[in-house]
Amino acid sequence: MNILAIESSCDDSSAAVIQNGTLLSNVVASQLVHQQYGGVVPELASRAHQQYIVPVVDEALRSAKIAKKDLTAIAFTRGPGLLGSLLVGTSFAKALALALDIPLIDVNHMQAHVLAHFIENPKPQFPFLCLTVSGGHTQLVLVRDYLDLEIIGQTQDDAVGEAFDKTAKLLQLSYPGGPLIDRHARDGNPDRFRFPTTDMPGLDFSFSGIKTAFMYFLRDQTAKNPGFIEENLPDLCASIQATLIRMLMQKLRKAAAQTGITYIAIAGGVSANSGLREELQKTGAELGWTVFIPRFEYCTDNAGMIAMAAHFKALRGDFCPQTVSPMPRMAW
Repeated sequence: MNILAIESSCDDSSAAVIQNGTLLSNVVASQLVHQQYGGVVPELASRAHQQYIVPVVDEALRSAKIAKKDLTAIAFTRGPGLLGSLLVGTSFAKALALALDIPLIDVNHMQAHVLAHFIENPKPQFPFLCLTVSGGHTQLVLVRDYLDLEIIGQTQDDAVGEAFDKTAKLLQLSYPGGPLIDRHARDGNPDRFRFPTTDMPGLDFSFSGIKTAFMYFLRDQTAKNPGFIEENLPDLCASIQATLIRMLMQKLRKAAAQTGITYIAIAGGVSANSGLREELQKTGAELGWTVFIPRFEYCTDNAGMIAMAAHFKALRGDFCPQTVSPMPRMAW
């Protein structure tokens, strides 16, 4: 079973080939055009996908040493994501599947992030908890089986990835700002500055308040000292990062205690953050968790995770019709 998978939910164009559950290739083309705007511009993203999708698919097939005639199915990200970006991947996948007369597999982007843990060893046992954190989502997911996933907590406003990027922008860092905060934080004191946090009921999150608090804090400090940010950048990065991680870990601890589950994983772009990875390892050692952290290349958006999700759907004969449309706000 050879499946070609396409990922085009946001600003990364990616294609991968999986054969009987083994990933043979995973090609990603990142779009640098958005850096000058301080964030993803949807129209530019969709145009870039049109430019990159044929080259990444060709490279994925070439690297996997699989010919188009040997493909069993075409998988694609149906949502959630940017509509223009999703349209490019969906249309390409439908056209190729129609031309080759093979079935289509639609994949939920966020479920694929969780299933990235099954690309390589060690693989978590069921049930496990997955903290899925990205620029658009923050979710606590109870995973009972490959395709039996339940959101038990999520952000009620902004995602933690957005909080990283927006606070980075306030610190006059370029886009994407999350990795830059992580880099500067390594040289800073995480206890230098304290910021108020929002504790939502149950297992839900809220990150809009801390962004506002951070904005007003910088406004007041720079009014007194225009060079405040430049003089204190490492400490500011370390402090805001530590605060955001503390908010995440508080709910993760609570979820583990409520469910009694000790197999704990993280997924999504923010799971590449070194501070979060270290804190998860530390907490896991304290509480007796078995922790699963994917390699960096499987944290950010990539077609490898789409391919893995498609593999499990194909085993169950879960295909979709040619009339399928992208769903920017695709629910579980």
